[in-house]
Amino acid sequence: MSPSDDAIWTSLPVPALVLDPNDRIARINPAAEGFLMSSARAVTGQPVWDKLAVDAPLEEALERARRDGSPLFVNDVDVGTGDRAPLQCNLQIAPLSGEAGHMVLLISPRELAGRVSQGQSVKSAARSAIGMAEMLAHEIKNPLAGITGAAQLLSMNLSKDDLELTDLIVSESRRIVALLEQVEQFGNVSAPKLQAVNIHDVLDRARRSAIVGFAADMTVIEDYDPSLPLALGDPDQLLQVILNLIKNASEAAGKSGGTIRLHSYYEQSLRVRRGEGAGKTLPLQVEIIDDGPGLPPEIAAEVFEPFVSGRENGTGLGLALAAKIISDHDGWISVSSVPGRTVFRISLPLAPKEMEED
Repeated sequence: MSPSDDAIWTSLPVPALVLDPNDRIARINPAAEGFLMSSARAVTGQPVWDKLAVDAPLEEALERARRDGSPLFVNDVDVGTGDRAPLQCNLQIAPLSGEAGHMVLLISPRELAGRVSQGQSVKSAARSAIGMAEMLAHEIKNPLAGITGAAQLLSMNLSKDDLELTDLIVSESRRIVALLEQVEQFGNVSAPKLQAVNIHDVLDRARRSAIVGFAADMTVIEDYDPSLPLALGDPDQLLQVILNLIKNASEAAGKSGGTIRLHSYYEQSLRVRRGEGAGKTLPLQVEIIDDGPGLPPEIAAEVFEPFVSGRENGTGLGLALAAKIISDHDGWISVSSVPGRTVFRISLPLAPKEMEED
């Protein structure tokens, strides 16, 4: 490669691989290193289908494109690496000019488009929930307080059998008040106080809190990249999000227990654009992975919307609040779920250099 070609190759924002005539990896760009979570040196010479799992029969189509010297486009396929949940991607394959039998493979994750739309819908849904809370909280909570007080007064002169009814009125009234207070959290969460954050400190705080409480029956595994730079975020709000995700994982497992893996890594290929603004990189990745039954398929696409819950008594507010907090951090949150493996992934920006030096 000439210096200019090398600069273009390095600057490509999507994972790119060059395959030799035997479908072995000849070289990869930095974005592909992040996607494969492996260095160019480690994968060079390896069969590409040992490193990429594509949910489509590509071998024959790739050989035909190589023989005919024509490009190949494959849309909406799941592409995995074995180290994380598959992403829905578009693939572009074309002959490499000047190198007989060599093919260029470009991988374009479609996850980002969905997550960008999801971020906008989360903000819109959160605004609706805030408006509803402001309108209903005062109107409902005051009468409920009167109902609760009246039931408690009546209980003073009732028989044991009738006491069960007044106790039910009191407990259900209090449950409704608690639900309204959860809805009001959407409006009460302040803007994040952004600072340089060691994400592993936040993960460790969440892990220690979880294993002595709601995740006492779970095995929590730390799988960290110790070389990660500092993230830009509010440590308390990020702790709230991660605790919520760990709690959901432990509740999904039930009393049988299970394993939760806290995974951190760097993926410099992750870049998003908001509106007409410049693209923003979100290279710091945190995943909360559990081996539970997975999300019900009918709600998987809407799990971050308010009042969508897979649990019988769930309010569907915890994940919506988590998504709002991450959106306020200019980050992204997504989920991939199949039975036996559910992955909630948080992507965060880097802290500016001046913050790291403070």
